[in-house]
Amino acid sequence: MADGESKSWLRQRIEKTLIKGLTRAYSTVQVDPQRFLVQLRTAYRMPISGYHGIYSLEMGEIDGVADEIIRSGMKLAAVEGAGFGLGGLITIFPDLGILSAITMRTIQKLSLVYGFQFNTDDEIAELWVAAASAAGVDISRDLIEKEVVNKFVPRVIQRIAARASAEVVEKWAGRMIPLLSGAIGCALNYWFVRAWGERAKAHFRERHVQLRQQTQQTALAAPSQQILPSATH
Repeated sequence: MADGESKSWLRQRIEKTLIKGLTRAYSTVQVDPQRFLVQLRTAYRMPISGYHGIYSLEMGEIDGVADEIIRSGMKLAAVEGAGFGLGGLITIFPDLGILSAITMRTIQKLSLVYGFQFNTDDEIAELWVAAASAAGVDISRDLIEKEVVNKFVPRVIQRIAARASAEVVEKWAGRMIPLLSGAIGCALNYWFVRAWGERAKAHFRERHVQLRQQTQQTALAAPSQQILPSATH
């Protein structure tokens, strides 16, 4: 009984920590699309002048950059997890706060890599639908349409945190093991960003392909416009 109560208390604390971390990522730790565009052109050598140009690139090239983004987030999370992991279970809360920010920034970058910005309310809502998908939470389209973004996002964050907290309690228990907690923290953070990153990538890739197909179909279906000469009298 005591173990059950302890686990329940820990899950509640973890859920609150994830809510705080994700909320902070939403409000203050966002990726700057213009700066990231420069990074895509220079560091990843994508030949684009704007995000619209991504739709003219080969899918393999886009997927390759997305994979590099995920690996970069995994490495950063692993280093952070190794450091905080040395403190065992005590440091799990600050660790999760930083991990939330790393994960959300990775998801934001993946959104941009596949050509989806987050300037409007609808785009921000779609970004958090992707985050929910990465966490294994299905968000109804009706919920998006009925909610304004400043009410929609906190509700999604709560659902993500509730789902993720159960996963964290189950897998992060190994951090209580002395000496091994650093290595375990490193591996768990690495796995966390990898799993969420791959699911987010699949979400954005599917939307990207659908949009490409719709654009191509529209172009093919558009009747050719012929200008008829006006009758002369």
